[in-house]
Amino acid sequence: MITVQSSQFWLLLLTPQSPSLPLSQESLKEYPCGGEHTPSPIASVRPLRATPVVTMEAQLSAVVTTTEAGHTIALLGDSQGQLHKVLVGSGGEGEVYDSVPVDSGSAVSADLLLDRERESVYVMTNTKVSKVPVSLCSQHTDCPSCLSARDPYCGWCVLEGRCSRKLDCSLHQRPNHWQWSYDRGNQCIAVETITPANQSREEPTQVSLSVPGLPSLSEAESLSCAFGTLPAEPAIVTGNTVSCQSPAPEHLPPSEPGKDHVSVIVRVLFREVTLASSPLTFYDCGATAQLNSTSPCVACVSSQWGCHWCLLEHRCTHRESCPGQHLIYNAQMCGVCEQPVGVSLVSAGAQLHPQRELPGTAPHIQCPATNSPVATPTVSPSTNPHYPAPHGPGHSLVSTNPTSDSSPVAPFQQPIALQLADENPELAIGVAEQAASDWRVWEQEGVGDSSSSASSFAEDGFVPFDLLDSMPLQIEVGIKIDTHTLRLTAINGEPRGPGWCPCVSALLSAALVPVGFPVQLVLLGRNLQLYEGADAGYRCVVELEGGALTLPARLEPNDNNPHTNTVTCQTEQFQLSVREMEYWAPVYLQRGQSHRIDSPPQLHLRLYDCAVGQTDCSQCQAVSDQFGCVWCGGASPSCLYHKACTSAPQDTCPAPHVTQIEPQTGPVEGGISITIQGSNLGQRFQDIQAGVTVAGVGCVPLPQAYLISTRVVCELQHSAGERQGPVTVKVGDGEPGQSTQSFTYQDPQLSGVSPMRGPLAGGSTLTLHGSKLHTGRRENLAVYTGNTPCVIEGEVSDTQLVCRTSPANQTAGVQVRVLFGQAERILGDGEFHFVEDPVITEANPAASFCAGGRVIMVKGRGLDVVQKPIIVVQTKTAEAGRGRRGKRLSQSAGRNASTRQETCEVLSSDRMTCPSPPVDERSEVTGLWFQLDNVRVDFESVAGGPFTYHPNPQLIPLNLNSLSQPYRFKAGGVIAVEGSGLTLAMTREEVIARVGQEECEVKTLDDTRLYCEPPPTEPSPDGMDSLPALTVVMGRLQFSLGFVQYDSDTPSPFPLAAQAGLAGGTAIVVLVVLIVILMYRRKSKQAMRDYKKVLVQLETLEINVGDQCRKEFTDLMTEMMDLNSDLGGPGIPFLEYRVYAERVFFPGQQGGALSRRLELPEGRRATLLLMPGRMSMRICVFVSTSPSLSLQFIHTLENQQGFSQRDRGCLASLLTLALHDKLEYYTDVMKGLLGDLAEQYVAKNPKLMLRRTETVVEKMLTNWMSICLYSFLREVAGEPLYMLYRAIKYQVDKGPVDAVTGKAKRTLNDSHLLREDIDYCAMTLTVLLKSGSEVQPSPVRVLDTDTITQVKDKILDQVYRGAPFSHRPSADSLDLEWRSGQAGHLTLSDDDVTAVVQGRWKRLNTLQHYKVPDGATVALIPRSQPPVQQGVSQVFQTGEKTPMLEGEEEGGLRLWHLVKSSEEPEMPKHRKSSVRERERAKAIPEIYLTRLLSMKGTLQKFVDDVFLAILSARHPVPIAVRFFFDFLDELAQRHGIMDPDTVHIWKTNSLPLRFWVNILKNPQFVFDVQVPDSVDAVLSVIAQTFIDSCTTSEHKVGRDSPVNKLLYAREIPRYKQLVERYYSDIHSTVSGCYQEMNSTLTELSGSFASEMNSTLALHELYKYINKYYDQIILALEEEPGSQKMQLAYRLQQVAALVENKVTDL
Repeated sequence: MITVQSSQFWLLLLTPQSPSLPLSQESLKEYPCGGEHTPSPIASVRPLRATPVVTMEAQLSAVVTTTEAGHTIALLGDSQGQLHKVLVGSGGEGEVYDSVPVDSGSAVSADLLLDRERESVYVMTNTKVSKVPVSLCSQHTDCPSCLSARDPYCGWCVLEGRCSRKLDCSLHQRPNHWQWSYDRGNQCIAVETITPANQSREEPTQVSLSVPGLPSLSEAESLSCAFGTLPAEPAIVTGNTVSCQSPAPEHLPPSEPGKDHVSVIVRVLFREVTLASSPLTFYDCGATAQLNSTSPCVACVSSQWGCHWCLLEHRCTHRESCPGQHLIYNAQMCGVCEQPVGVSLVSAGAQLHPQRELPGTAPHIQCPATNSPVATPTVSPSTNPHYPAPHGPGHSLVSTNPTSDSSPVAPFQQPIALQLADENPELAIGVAEQAASDWRVWEQEGVGDSSSSASSFAEDGFVPFDLLDSMPLQIEVGIKIDTHTLRLTAINGEPRGPGWCPCVSALLSAALVPVGFPVQLVLLGRNLQLYEGADAGYRCVVELEGGALTLPARLEPNDNNPHTNTVTCQTEQFQLSVREMEYWAPVYLQRGQSHRIDSPPQLHLRLYDCAVGQTDCSQCQAVSDQFGCVWCGGASPSCLYHKACTSAPQDTCPAPHVTQIEPQTGPVEGGISITIQGSNLGQRFQDIQAGVTVAGVGCVPLPQAYLISTRVVCELQHSAGERQGPVTVKVGDGEPGQSTQSFTYQDPQLSGVSPMRGPLAGGSTLTLHGSKLHTGRRENLAVYTGNTPCVIEGEVSDTQLVCRTSPANQTAGVQVRVLFGQAERILGDGEFHFVEDPVITEANPAASFCAGGRVIMVKGRGLDVVQKPIIVVQTKTAEAGRGRRGKRLSQSAGRNASTRQETCEVLSSDRMTCPSPPVDERSEVTGLWFQLDNVRVDFESVAGGPFTYHPNPQLIPLNLNSLSQPYRFKAGGVIAVEGSGLTLAMTREEVIARVGQEECEVKTLDDTRLYCEPPPTEPSPDGMDSLPALTVVMGRLQFSLGFVQYDSDTPSPFPLAAQAGLAGGTAIVVLVVLIVILMYRRKSKQAMRDYKKVLVQLETLEINVGDQCRKEFTDLMTEMMDLNSDLGGPGIPFLEYRVYAERVFFPGQQGGALSRRLELPEGRRATLLLMPGRMSMRICVFVSTSPSLSLQFIHTLENQQGFSQRDRGCLASLLTLALHDKLEYYTDVMKGLLGDLAEQYVAKNPKLMLRRTETVVEKMLTNWMSICLYSFLREVAGEPLYMLYRAIKYQVDKGPVDAVTGKAKRTLNDSHLLREDIDYCAMTLTVLLKSGSEVQPSPVRVLDTDTITQVKDKILDQVYRGAPFSHRPSADSLDLEWRSGQAGHLTLSDDDVTAVVQGRWKRLNTLQHYKVPDGATVALIPRSQPPVQQGVSQVFQTGEKTPMLEGEEEGGLRLWHLVKSSEEPEMPKHRKSSVRERERAKAIPEIYLTRLLSMKGTLQKFVDDVFLAILSARHPVPIAVRFFFDFLDELAQRHGIMDPDTVHIWKTNSLPLRFWVNILKNPQFVFDVQVPDSVDAVLSVIAQTFIDSCTTSEHKVGRDSPVNKLLYAREIPRYKQLVERYYSDIHSTVSGCYQEMNSTLTELSGSFASEMNSTLALHELYKYINKYYDQIILALEEEPGSQKMQLAYRLQQVAALVENKVTDL
């Protein structure tokens, strides 16, 4: 038995001698272990028993093992498509630590394979192969996530700060440097303690951080500390302690507002890696004191920080010393016992009672001083103390509701619980709260009469603290002490805690202070004795109306309690400028000039003024008695303080006085409220509860609306009918008061409403008519249309009420109701009808000048139901730097948005006009919408785009140089106005121009010029002007451009310059000369006017090109959408590969070159047909024996003088067919020939290589590209190419096409442009189609100028749309029959007896000739007789159609269709003598060159799609292109060509020029379509543009450039960039694609070889061999390789077989 160890797994191998299955001795050699053969030698009859490492529920199907850092890991695949990761322990136990889903539901194949680095495992299932990483250490970015992952591959590399495998951590050998993730005992390095935990920010100190588990460092390595964002500073490491120096105060971040500390993260760094971090708090004692503005000392010494109070300096500090040695220490400076103790205070000698259960938590007991004579437990103010001031040294106030929050809280905010007990009677005072000057008792129990002072104070609800000072106290724990012993003791003789803070605890004088009377304030002070010896005065400060009133104060000690003082302020008479009844004025004590003594925030004076707010007797007597206000009579009775009244106060108030009632009308049903205002209307509600009547009818007062003495609100009751009367109010049993105004009960009525209908969305303004509609208050009125409210607008009169409807739920007629309080009135004569909301379907134009006023035509439905249609624009202030070019609608409006609106005019139910609102040119437009009552319609949702505002245009005055001079105008001409931005938001039809009072007709408008034609005679001027002025109106813009003066046509008077002595002959000569000059000038002016008119026409045509392009493009896209739907059916009519190859290999040849039968002589047909395979094999062996021999064979034929260029192309195509099943060999031959060709051109001019097809290899390259790119054509480039062809044909057919010359109105080729202006009209014919037994009509669009053959072609295009051209009948085999009625059938043809003959010209018949009307019914019927050849020969290849050639019929007649091809444009006879005019007449047809621009703009998208499909990297570049471009790069490198332009030219000549240009010009090579000459002319221009884009020369155009280049002058640079990027992307891809190319060639060889007629190709090749037999034999005999393979002998055998030649054999 042999054991083999592999990857720590023991595998048992059985030898043939072991008790196993009988195997041969050679089994181990024949069937190696792990091989794919069976039987396997690992087989035994004895079972092997083992304990499973891990048990899985799913069946395991794959296993692979690996080791990592000494640990064994097994990767298990199961039948459910999951990969399990198992850690195998040293004892054989296993644990699944991760499961990865690979392919759910598909079993993992047994072939698990680890990559070379053992970082990933390849997992194969039935559907895919996945590369799964064995670990994802890098995904864990911090230590906690790394250790919590428990991945045995991973661990935390401490000093590198990343999760990594062990071997990837550079210092993993050192202790604590790499922590294994799988070990649960490992923990991330953290700061255990930081000392100090908090510190003052005022001075730096040493900070120590205890960090257990620090990794060991070498001498050259060190750690550093970083505080927050500050730079790191070096640290001192001692064991596990890291010491750092805290930052200087100015470098620490400031505390947040309202806080006294800031927390800064302290980080321990190794270089840039953070090992551990912990927060450190820096506190600011000065900010701590500021947290409580009224009690800074208490806030300071009560804080959780080590802050102390400097008494004399009045500041909070962290230092334990002050310059004046007066310091109150912080309360936290001593330790605190942990056990809570309940405390109660009882009087001496009384029986102890159980403490009353109090809410909250018991306080802590403060530790006593070590030098205290007895163990005297004292009560701590707790960590969140309450104000302890109101007690003497023998008292301690106990908080029973301390909070856990350690931050300081202002005193006097929490309730304090005391329990006091006296002998007789027992006084128990519960929960109390500090209020103003003392503690107000919230709950009292068992208070009775007693002689003790405690009970007397309790009767008033107050317990002064002086009472507590006189009571002996004891603690409940049983330790009896004397008065003044229970206190906050001083430690080491120093005061400590908030109980020692000097403060003012209470106001001993009355808090209620009347205004205007002298008052002396007395305050209770505590711990003020600490200031003894300090030279400073005291002042009482009262804050009044934003200012501070300072009163001198004196301090009086308390003999019974040295810790309390009485502070007496100077007597003061307080005054208020504000008219308020009460004013709360804070009061506090100030020492020195600015030191405020602590005081409770509730310490206030309550100033009051009786005269404020009490205007009558009832109000004055209703004031609380504590204020002491009385109604003082006399001459001017008023409400005064009782001590200020000099006369006897009045006890009885006068009768009520009613000054106003509102409303003064109400419905007879009542139900509305009446407001009665006046004076002395009672001191309380009960006084007038039953004493109010309205017009004799009782009115019920409402208590919630009653105001003492001034207002009564009552609810009106039902009246039996209409009545009128005053309002009376009676107070108690006193005299009643009566109003001077009368109240009227009335009965309102409704009579009508208008309009009677409105939109469902609401917003309609309804006007209700009736009587007494103004009944009650406005708020008592409510209008409803059905159940929806109608909001009342404007004032309501007795006869009319206006409201605005709300949205309704459905269209219907509803009642109109009006509520007057609870009274309801219903309109009975008619209903209001809710109808459908108005809808806007179209709005244009979509642009305006900023001045507005452009008329926007709106179309829709239901527009006439809108009462107030408006158009609204919203703008905001434009951002800085924004241009003024255009103001499109932005996505959101700013805060400073504003709106402008204009009213629209409704023309009908479906039409409306709206003037565009004006906007500021500096603002930004954020929205534009139509507001149709309540319906809002955004412009963008209707028009499909935003509304754009453009800057206002500029127009230059006519006489800019001399504005005062009029513009001289010659009648019959036009006025040209210069400007800028004229057409940005205006069309010619919208511009209004006037000369004086008459219109100046606008002829042309472009961006910079306006041409208008004034009236023939000078119009009347406007107003008082002497001359008419030219005014141009564009929306709201009105330009006055100057005065216009008409020139008189009267010729200048002939000057009588003849002198008396001149002879008659001289006078005649002078007269003749003058006449000639005048005629010349007149003709010159006439010619100039004609020329200007021509310019106007030209500019008008240029302007219309853009609109025409957009319209044509829209029509074309609609047609293309129909075409796309057709492509879903039969699809694109691609040619079969055989036909495709035939047309590319043998272009222009009639018949199928690959489908012809083999033509053999009759004498040898039987012999050759018996052995075609043998003969073909011998010829093929001869041709394909070796690439070098094929090169020799081709070079021999090319060197023959009679071997023409056509023979070279034919030979290349025959070789392609013969070697189509051996494309790899064919490629090697082609590469060899190209190498030879390169050697020839390198010596001459390398840039000329591959430019023309002059050699066999150039044609072979074309064929090779065609074979390799066929799949790319079908899958990628075919569809956009087909769409381009269909788009061109559709556009060309939309315009007239001359059937004789092939010229078209719509084309890109200027030589094929139909320059004449042909009048034509589009029409639709109804074509009857027979589908089975039914005849179905189908509409077909044609032109009335189409010939009958053109009409038949268009009908066939429509009927057989989407079908291959070869599957449809020929137009010549059908007749077109016009059917008019039941008996009217007329057969139409291009030429018949009705044809028009003019001289020697005969015109082809058209629909216009036959007067076929629009909508006529026609049918295509089979032609009974074959077509008669009429002298015009038409021979063309399938798929191509050329126009008729010019020929003569019998009698010498010449055919023409739209134009006569050989005639020049006719000119008027009177102008033929002028050469200049003749040239001008020739130039006029060039106007129609703008049609090229229109055609180009329409087709631009489709041209771009084709170029992108060919040159874009979005699709994978064909392998053949990459392979051949790599070959060209190698060829250039081999010959030392470093010029990149040369290689670029080679690539262009080999791919775009040889293949793509050929395909672009001849779509019939790829598709089964017909390409007319008019379409071919357009494709030629596009193909030329494509090849121009691939050249390296700079594309420059000028006036003399061809029109075809000018058309695409702007696009060619963009296409050049596309080509350069395409070449660059191919060059940058990884080379070495030869193996992939060979595989592709092998696949292509087998795919299409069966479709090639190789036998025919070999026989055609033999014809060339036979023709140059001797030369080939001689060359083969001289070539060493041929001699070795005896190729000359084999060629002689082939010749003997084919020709029965006599050889030397």
